[in-house]
Amino acid sequence: MGRCKIAKSRPGEKNMSTKKMETCKIVSQEKIGNGIYSMWLQTEEIAGLASAGQFVSVYSRDGSRLLPRPISICEIDKERGCLRLVYRVAGKGTLEFSRLHAGISLKVMGPLGNGFPLEEARGRRVLLIGGGIGIPPMLETAKQLEAEKILVMGYKDELFLEEDLRGQGKLYVATEDGSAGTRGNVLDAIREHELKAEIIFACGPSPMLKALKEYAAQEKIVCWISMEERMACGIGACLGCVCQSKDIDSHSHVHNKRVCKDGPVFLSTEVEL
Repeated sequence: MGRCKIAKSRPGEKNMSTKKMETCKIVSQEKIGNGIYSMWLQTEEIAGLASAGQFVSVYSRDGSRLLPRPISICEIDKERGCLRLVYRVAGKGTLEFSRLHAGISLKVMGPLGNGFPLEEARGRRVLLIGGGIGIPPMLETAKQLEAEKILVMGYKDELFLEEDLRGQGKLYVATEDGSAGTRGNVLDAIREHELKAEIIFACGPSPMLKALKEYAAQEKIVCWISMEERMACGIGACLGCVCQSKDIDSHSHVHNKRVCKDGPVFLSTEVEL
């Protein structure tokens, strides 16, 4: 399958015409943490187009649930035509997904959004930071990144994907209860171990991203953040996932950006948190 030609307006940005609607078969699924599931999907077209930091929209098999659930891409296996999705059960849709097994098919649209600008980080020292369910997309990002990688992951308590991440670079862990690694958050771990970098790639909850934005400004580090937001259409049409931006959006003509289409990855200075 040939790639679609992509017009880039900024590093990491993809043309939304590359997205596909595909019926994908579940290859395997397992529970890897408290309410955390890992699902591999067979998806020849979407896997071939996907890049680190993008997401897919997964549709329910229940016709009463019309809106898809956005799930970040954890791993991409282009040779096998597979995607790995690691997600947390947060509602009826994800609860439904967690009860499915190998051989069942799901309708999936993707890849969606803009990934991390990997070329900008080539050959540099990079801090890859994940928090909570923002941890999964950092695995594929680390795998694709040709740079000196330092991984800092923040958990509430129970760890997941730890062994996968350890294979990609030096890993530091922070837990809220102090059960593993540094007691506290990712910034506590960064300061405790005096970690330094030239660029930051991060994904996680808004309070974490806000703190990292401030830290990056203080340290004069380029910081790219992947924002978590509730989404409806997933393609930028409904304006249901806007965030405040520094500049005026060409689509809505106000100070906002659509997380699903303009993001989810933004330069930290582009958005208000």
